[in-house]
Amino acid sequence: MKYRRLSKEQLEEMHQEFINFLATQSITADEWKSIKENKPEVAEEEIDIFSDLVWEGVLSKIEYLENISATQMHLFHLTEKEMNLIAIRVGQPGIDLRTKHGFGWFKQNYMGENVEIMTAAKAYSDDKFVDRFELIEKGAIITKGELFRYFDDIIE
Repeated sequence: MKYRRLSKEQLEEMHQEFINFLATQSITADEWKSIKENKPEVAEEEIDIFSDLVWEGVLSKIEYLENISATQMHLFHLTEKEMNLIAIRVGQPGIDLRTKHGFGWFKQNYMGENVEIMTAAKAYSDDKFVDRFELIEKGAIITKGELFRYFDDIIE
């Protein structure tokens, strides 16, 4: 498996897509039932293949990721050739960027001395989708990129 298996909930949400996936392999509902009962290892392999296909589709469309912790924001713009990062670190004691109060403080003080903003760009490894997946596994979430674009405009 290249990525990770979709959760039970994710697989349930994609029930129809999974049926279509099995149909492309000429596996009927009765055959699938038989495979699950008589060859569970084959059923597991099919679920793994389907999971990888879903992840590939998702990863190919991602443009922006964000990973926000109590004192840091990592904002990513994923282009065709590289990952661009805006990293923000807050040094104000008691501020948690994940709270309404903390983010409100940040919006008022992002240009102050207790906020550090850095940028970086990094070429992908041999497989950009694996690089993107690793960011998600480390806690990044897919976004529309509003924060990245906002700070990118300020930095320029």
